[in-house]
Amino acid sequence: MEKIIDIEDRIPTLKERRRRRTNKKFSILLFLFVSTLLVVLYFQSSYSQVQTITLDGASLVPKEQYIEQISLEIGDSMWGFREKNLEELLKQNKWVKAVTVKRKWLTEVEIQIEEYKQIGYVEDGDFLRITLENGEIMDPDGQVLPLEGPILSGFDDEKIRLRLIKELKNLNSEVLLTISQINYTPNENDKHSIQVFMNDGNEVQAMIPSFSEKMNFYPFIFSQLEPAVKGIIDLEVGSFFQPYVDVYGEQTDEEATELEEEQTP
Repeated sequence: MEKIIDIEDRIPTLKERRRRRTNKKFSILLFLFVSTLLVVLYFQSSYSQVQTITLDGASLVPKEQYIEQISLEIGDSMWGFREKNLEELLKQNKWVKAVTVKRKWLTEVEIQIEEYKQIGYVEDGDFLRITLENGEIMDPDGQVLPLEGPILSGFDDEKIRLRLIKELKNLNSEVLLTISQINYTPNENDKHSIQVFMNDGNEVQAMIPSFSEKMNFYPFIFSQLEPAVKGIIDLEVGSFFQPYVDVYGEQTDEEATELEEEQTP
């Protein structure tokens, strides 16, 4: 025979279940209320606003120009922009190779710019314009930039200029910095002939297609020459040296001064 449980005996158990369900609902509602309140307070406080903008890697243009371009200001919402959108905006600059934008901590935006390297300069009348490793030419826009790389003169043909820039990229950095100027000197036999003036006073005659391969040996070639004797190093076919006095029939002022200093006791 089944035992009959009086409803009155079950009342305490039912009350306890109801109390637990009520407490659980109250806890959930309280959590949602507190969470919503904290979110509202956060977005109304300075902790949800941009307080610091850091930008590293800028040298071709001022940092302020990049920041102005993306229209990001102190006090803007930290969540009012997408990093990818800002990166794509900055990549529109032809001198920008790569960009990374990220939120850091609660109130800081960090921007990392990678610009194409400066490879030299091209003459534009009485002015010099910057040549980059990707072949782009840009104006310094008032920036005081170091004179890194040679001045390229006569390279009006973009195809020829890009071919030379490719060679300059393959030069050892210490060799590139020893070059003062490169003149484009095509002739009827070869359109790739160039005349290279070195900071040490020597002149190099070379061909664009083999320029980096041969020019990387310049420090060794220079070490074999008499320091006081300047001249022309021909790298077009082989590698041989002619003093200026043999080519032009007279010494340069620099050579004469150096020889005089050596002969002075």
